[in-house]
Amino acid sequence: MAYHQFAALYDRLMAHAPYHKWVQFTEDIIHKHALHVNNIVDLGCGTGEITVRLKELGYHITGVDVSEDMLAIANAKALHQHQSVTFVHQDIRNLEGFDHIDLCVSYCDVMNYITDINDVEQVFQKVYNCLSNHGTFIFDVHHLPYVEEYLVNHSFSDVTDELAYIWECEAADQLGGMNHYLTFFEQQSDNSYHRFDEHHYQQTQSLAIYEKLLKNVGYTKITFYNDFQMQNGKIENNSERIFIIAEK
Repeated sequence: MAYHQFAALYDRLMAHAPYHKWVQFTEDIIHKHALHVNNIVDLGCGTGEITVRLKELGYHITGVDVSEDMLAIANAKALHQHQSVTFVHQDIRNLEGFDHIDLCVSYCDVMNYITDINDVEQVFQKVYNCLSNHGTFIFDVHHLPYVEEYLVNHSFSDVTDELAYIWECEAADQLGGMNHYLTFFEQQSDNSYHRFDEHHYQQTQSLAIYEKLLKNVGYTKITFYNDFQMQNGKIENNSERIFIIAEK
């Protein structure tokens, strides 16, 4: 998907996102699973917030995203932080040019933007192909029960002097499908407001389907964690975000 004008506002809208938790979770998984990680590919890196933070920890990292607008912001951010990061413009459904990668990560709902189930399996295969032996893929998705109970058919909003948005989440025909209708009002230099609208479609699957697709590709040691917690095991219905770890 293209973010268009949304890219310029993304970091402002996500100012309170717990990026440090994604970074810490990555570190915790590396240690808990005794992974040998020198290089990382961040799939769907967006404006590079997580990418740059992982780079600061000493990993060799590459960010991949389908949005050139997002990548331009990510590159500027890395330069500002005096970090050397390679950013690649690619659709992760057609991931290529990577080999012997120790760890691929894909966070912040990226996999929920892969809405066709065949495309989801294709991404799993593309990632598998670029991983080293015993390389690992970590990604997160919206938990299906949480989507049905707390997201679809609900509205959300936020208002400040500089920026306001209205977000309506409507159920799609397919279970786990979400139509996000977003309206933004951005203050201009003359104190007028510029309005623009975005439509984002996301799709989440049951954990059983994700596990089946991963096994079809050949992944082993598939584990599930919820909401940044390190205790893998039973996933509660009110868990918001599920992390899936799959080893090649």
